[in-house]
Amino acid sequence: MPGVFKDIKSILDRREQKILSPFAEPSSAGIRRRSDERLRQDYRQAFAVDVDRILHSLAYTRYIDKTQVFYLVKNDHITHRVLHVQLVSRVARTIGRLLGLNVDLIEAVALGHDIGHAPFGHEGETYLSELCEKAGIGPFLHNLQSVHFLESVERKGRGCNLCLQTLDGILCHDGEVHTVKLAPEKEKSFATFEKKIEAKIKDPSTGLVPMTMEGCVVRFADTISYIGRDIEDAIRLGLIRRKELPSQSVSVLGDTNGKIVYSLVTDVVKESLGSGYIAFSDEVSEALKRLKDFNYERIYMNREIKAASGRIKALFVMLFERYLEDLEKNNRSSVIFTQFLRDMADEYSDRFCHAEIVRDFISGMTDSYFLRQCPEHMRPRLKIGER
Repeated sequence: MPGVFKDIKSILDRREQKILSPFAEPSSAGIRRRSDERLRQDYRQAFAVDVDRILHSLAYTRYIDKTQVFYLVKNDHITHRVLHVQLVSRVARTIGRLLGLNVDLIEAVALGHDIGHAPFGHEGETYLSELCEKAGIGPFLHNLQSVHFLESVERKGRGCNLCLQTLDGILCHDGEVHTVKLAPEKEKSFATFEKKIEAKIKDPSTGLVPMTMEGCVVRFADTISYIGRDIEDAIRLGLIRRKELPSQSVSVLGDTNGKIVYSLVTDVVKESLGSGYIAFSDEVSEALKRLKDFNYERIYMNREIKAASGRIKALFVMLFERYLEDLEKNNRSSVIFTQFLRDMADEYSDRFCHAEIVRDFISGMTDSYFLRQCPEHMRPRLKIGER
């Protein structure tokens, strides 16, 4: 049987050679930090293994209750992190298939790209970053934390041993940066990968470029997937009206999420087909930029959804300080011992200081678990979505 499996993988590798674009990353090129004897007899190709390992990780399960943009909202149709990740995967695979790229690698990067997000989305990331810097462990950045979770926290501190190409795409996925054209920086190694992480920690404004076309596609798909979806959620919650969308953007992209996604995907494929880069046309890029600016001003910075910000920040401070004290006093009854460090590999506790362990515990929490750790009278409540 093992010989049959080896033959299946060889057949799949040869098929890739025939159908993939010369700009694609073949599965046979996947490299891991550690050799894995189990994979020698596995019929799955390298990046397909990564997809499975991410899907079966505990952190992936917790996507289900993590904020995308709107938190504390009583509306079952508002996007959570898990749906955003699935949308990124679908959009990116559509683009990748049309461009002849490796859809397994695309799926692995897309599904793993937000694994490290803290509870309460980018707002929670900001509060946790302030606490991390105060504790002397550097800023908290969710893309770095995604890599850290998959390499050093999952599987009780042993990590998932994913391919470099997958980890690199996750690290470099920054969909908030407005990008018109992106060409991969090839020939990376784990050594150069680690240097990129070090540079990003020292200066969070450091730009990162994926090493594969597949990673570039996911970065574009991240923006494509959230821009229109956030608009639909904001309209559903009564924060904006469709007629308020910038007319210059609507005339190019449309005024619904479906039209916006289709317009952006079509443009990316048209501009990138047969080329060693991923790009938007100038016209579409400008329309997208206007729409992103509109979303930032009218949605992401909307005072109505920020009403609980002060209380949430105070809860981050309280929990960070509590768990740090529990570790320093070796309070074995604390949940950080009973629910996070229990059965954790010795190498995890040996490698990371108390503040880093607290960072990992809090950033991995779902929104509801985070709130359950806080006294009930301190938990914030919003009325958005109850209308």
